[in-house]
Amino acid sequence: MLSTLIEQGYGESEDLNCAEKILYGANEVYQLGLTPEALRLASGFGGGMAIGSVCGTLTAAIMVLGILFVKDRAHESNKIKVLTQELFDTYQKQMGDIDCNPLKDRYRREDIKCRYVIAKAAAALDAIIKREKNLKV
Repeated sequence: MLSTLIEQGYGESEDLNCAEKILYGANEVYQLGLTPEALRLASGFGGGMAIGSVCGTLTAAIMVLGILFVKDRAHESNKIKVLTQELFDTYQKQMGDIDCNPLKDRYRREDIKCRYVIAKAAAALDAIIKREKNLKV
């Protein structure tokens, strides 16, 4: 699953930011079929949108949920809203925050950067996708 890929250092040699690691990795793991142009959508979300706000891992995870669970637009049902709330609630309980700056202060290490933070978001995303898609892992 995505969390295993991230734990193994996915995207580090390519110097991907946190949001890119989630979206690019999910594209591979979940075979989303995103083009290089679509993958670039995550580029501005790293570092809490470059201002330390909501962690880029979560914003990219929402992109993945949208790709997988929205047919045409968000307002067709409340599913994306419910899944997004679950993602944020799960992450907040596990990590103590959803914003980049406090997460970096608490968990970032020079040797692995934000790998732990990214892997935890990936695990929360994996759990939702596994359940919603009835995947066997």
